[in-house]
Amino acid sequence: MKLSIVIPCYNEVRTIRTIVDRVRAAPVTNTEIIIVDDCSIDGTRDILRLEIAPLVDRILYHDVNQGKGAALRTGFAAATGEVVLVQDADLEYDPNEYPKLLAPIERGQADVVYGSRFAGGEAHRIVYFWHMVGNKFLTLLSNMLTNLNLTDMETCYKVFKREVLQRITIEENRFGFEPEITAKIAKLDLVIYEVGISYYGRTYKEGKKIGWRDGFRALYSIIKYNLFR
Repeated sequence: MKLSIVIPCYNEVRTIRTIVDRVRAAPVTNTEIIIVDDCSIDGTRDILRLEIAPLVDRILYHDVNQGKGAALRTGFAAATGEVVLVQDADLEYDPNEYPKLLAPIERGQADVVYGSRFAGGEAHRIVYFWHMVGNKFLTLLSNMLTNLNLTDMETCYKVFKREVLQRITIEENRFGFEPEITAKIAKLDLVIYEVGISYYGRTYKEGKKIGWRDGFRALYSIIKYNLFR
């Protein structure tokens, strides 16, 4: 089974080489690494071209900053593996946990797997209280409309059979991707699993980008894609 790992990237000059090294060292085989640079302006592109290009399978460049959803749309279209996994370019999520994320699909039990920061007993860095509250509120509202019982709808770690993604058109360009994709897979006849993962959240000083505006867009996306699509 070939695994495509899609890494959306924007202004991650401090972390992009480290995360690529960790992804390459992950305990999985037969992988394809695709990076989508969303018009970084902090020197990330220089590192991608000069250091990272020989280490990965493809690097795709956006000429205009569009957002995470747009970067994933580009990456998903380029993926050739039977399974596709989303990996953020920061260091909040650990590629050593790929085997547990892939296990339900490899066993033939699941079509989609979410890695939950709120399930299981894995290590978590303590960061922002209100981010946790916001995540849980958005997950609750999403669950009410999808009738899923996820604990972490907003997680980065989402794994899909590629055939699932081929049935979905991603419309959101930014962080509205998470509730959009959740609403759309909930409307298909799929088996969805969730596994507990560790989480090493970073601060805004360390480069965290998501903010309250993204929370409102997520709220809008939950309503839009569950009730009006």
